[in-house]
This record gives sequence, structure tokens and C-alpha cells, in this order.
Amino acid sequence: MAKSWANSAAVTGSDLHLDLSGPGSKRAVLTAALREAIRAGRLQPGTRLPPYRSLAADLGLARNTVAAAYAELIAEGWLTARQGSGTRVAHRVEPRRASRPARRPQRPEPVHHLRQGQPDRSSFPRTAWSASARRALNAAPSEAFGPGDPHGRPELRRALADYLARARGVRAEPERIVICSGFAHALELLFGGVLRGPLAVESYGLPFHRELLVEAGVRTIPLGLDEHGARTDELDSRMRAALLTPAHQFPTGGPLHPERRAAAVDWARSSGGLVLEDDYDGEFRYDREPVGAVQGLDPERVIYLGSVSKSLSPAVRLGWMVLPEHLVDEVLAVKGLRERWASVLDQLALADFVESGHYDRHVRRMRQRYRHRRDQLVAALAEHAPHITATGIAAGLHAVLRLRPGTEQAIVAAAAERGVAVEGLDDFRHPDASKSAADGVVVGYATPPEHGYAAALDALITALR
Repeated sequence: MAKSWANSAAVTGSDLHLDLSGPGSKRAVLTAALREAIRAGRLQPGTRLPPYRSLAADLGLARNTVAAAYAELIAEGWLTARQGSGTRVAHRVEPRRASRPARRPQRPEPVHHLRQGQPDRSSFPRTAWSASARRALNAAPSEAFGPGDPHGRPELRRALADYLARARGVRAEPERIVICSGFAHALELLFGGVLRGPLAVESYGLPFHRELLVEAGVRTIPLGLDEHGARTDELDSRMRAALLTPAHQFPTGGPLHPERRAAAVDWARSSGGLVLEDDYDGEFRYDREPVGAVQGLDPERVIYLGSVSKSLSPAVRLGWMVLPEHLVDEVLAVKGLRERWASVLDQLALADFVESGHYDRHVRRMRQRYRHRRDQLVAALAEHAPHITATGIAAGLHAVLRLRPGTEQAIVAAAAERGVAVEGLDDFRHPDASKSAADGVVVGYATPPEHGYAAALDALITALR
């Protein structure tokens, strides 16, 4: 009885299933099976088939049977054979596709990605990171390759404690730092059994974070925003915690006024609440030195949250929580299972990357690059679209372009027609919040690679005009 599987991965790169159960001679059945595999698209044009001797051995058929089937399909035009290249599926063959209902014309896929939230992928410091990874791997103690510690590697917690104190004014001992896989993971841990709602949030923010909180059963109450940041005077006794972006409000772009920073801490002290400080891009301030973290005002009432998703890459799934002392054990208990821990090898590599000074150098380099990109954006607007201005402070990886009232959706659509992906400011508004910001688009000027930024900016300006 002939087999139905051809295990020829060494030649074709994958296994091949052929149905050889039909009536007729073995040659006819094999020919029909190969023809059907090509029609169905399981054998794509250009795919190299195994030598007939290998396929015969895999299927339990005579070599002459397989050779004859190949010859017939070559004659019919299904296959091609060339000396030194083997037998391949002919490029003229069009695989059969399932019929689909007619669809309305769609906009073209974006050519220029100017969505917020992503650093320039081409800027990842591969050489320096590889060197840190090698050093960390060679220096790692044997116990590092065991189950690990939900607290996070001590090497990384020590490195972060020093860095955050120096660069962000955070008051942190390594024992207060818990390593996680990023900001979203931190929210899951905090609201997975440690904190309860209602949670005050800024009226404009990332929808993904709100959805995550809703799934956790957390009610969110929006705080108003104005030119001084979140309206911390709206904090009251109903709220158990407040999630803020003090250094650079996301996405509107302003810093939290010093009096409101102090007011948030005073509220937490008087109410027994907590402030969650999302310091998502605090290192990237271009018009002055970065403002220190709110956490420095009261480490027992502020949870400081950070990650490397903006400063380094979202591919490095590492973040951290600097916790009040009384919350550390509770968070570790929620973290629990080992499968939710961040990679130990990545933690060791990041620890070396920070301690060796590579992280500081990378941040300085990217600060200069992103500042130049923002300056290019502002200059292009002034020259070609003076009716549109970039709002907020010179900081971060994105800017909000203020538009004339009623034009936001039209501008987003016009950009999409020109292959430019941007987002409207209203997409970030809390569903229970009234519209407090003017029409605008959020432009992630950090996202394109360096060689593609000029073209992306030209296409954006064309849409804005």
C-alpha cells in the first residue's frame, strides 16, 4: 500500500501530503495527486520538488512510476525541469483560490508609517546589544539558568535602581523594583488582585490600556485636560488610584504643571490612594533637561512604571515597576507562575547594556535624531502648511498637529489615500469624556527608518495641504 506523506524537508523545505487513495494505476493516481496539490496552492509556483528517487522512497512507489508522473506533468506544463535546478512547479501555473464575495475597493496599504508609539526599528543598536548579550551570558552564574525569581534578576534591578535615580530622579532600592514584560503587563499584575478601581485616567490616552482595564473589571473615570495637563483638582474620594503621564501627556503632548504634580501626591496621601506614573518617554525632552519623575515626591504613594519599548525597542519585552514597599509582596504573589516572567537572558543583557553605558549613549543618539526629525516636521509645516501647527512640548516620539475644526477625519482619510498612516486625536479620547482638545492628527515621527523619513514627511505635507 502506497504511503501518503513525502518527508523531503531536506530538499523542498517542508513535508508534502499527497492523497494516493484514488482509483487507477499508481502512476495515474500520483500524477492526479501532484496536479491537485499544485491547483490547490499547496505546491506554489517555483517550489522545488524532491528528486524522483527520494519521492519514490518516501511514498513506497517504484522509481519508474514517479519518473513517469514527473515526465507527464512536465509535458502538460505543470512542472519544469532544468539541469542543476531540479524539478519545479511552473511559474505560469495559477493556484486555485476560493471564491470570495465582491468587496468594496479598499484604500492602499500604507507606504509611510507615521503612527505613534514605535521607535525607528532600523536604529536598534545590534552590535552593542550583541556584545552585552555575550558578556552577560559568559558571566552569568549557573543558577541564572534555573527557574528564576519573579522579582527579576538582581543584576538588572541594581542597574535600573542606579540609572533611574540618576536619569529620572526616582527613589528606588533594587528590592522595590519588580521586572515585568512591559507597561501592559504591569497593569495586568497591578489590577489582577493588588489594586481596585475606580481608576482616574486622563481623558485622552491609549485605547488599548483602557480596554485592558475594562477586561480586568476596572471602572475608569476620565480627568479633564487643559494646557497644564490633567485636571488633578478633579481627583476625589471615589477614586482609588490615578494613572497619569506627567512628563509628556499622551497623546496631547503637554507636561503636568508642578502645582498639579504636587496636588496629585497630596490627594494620594489624604485619600489613601495611589498615583500610577507612566513614564513612557521621559528621557526624550528636546527643549530642556528632562523633568524628574513624580515618584521622587513620595515613593510610598506613587508607583513608577517604565519600559524600553520607546527608548530601545518593543521587541525587548522588558519593563519595570518601582513599588511602594508594602505592595512588593502582593505584586509578586499575583505574578506567580513562571510562564509570566520575562526572559532571564534578556534581563542579563539589559543589565550589562545599562551598566556598560551603552544605554545612555543610545538614548543620547536617538534624542538627537528624534529632535532633528521633529524640527524637520515643524519647518515643513511652517513652509508648506502654515495653517497647521505642532502642539505640545518638544519631546517624545510623536507630535499632535492642530487642525481647523471639523477637518480631522478628512485629513486622516486624505493621508491614507496617499499611503500615509496617521491617527486622529479623537481616536484616543475616553468614551465618557467630552471633547476637550481641538481637532488634530497624531504623527509618530520616530517610526520611519532614517532613509524613509523625508519621503514620509513629503507625503504627509501633501495630504495636509
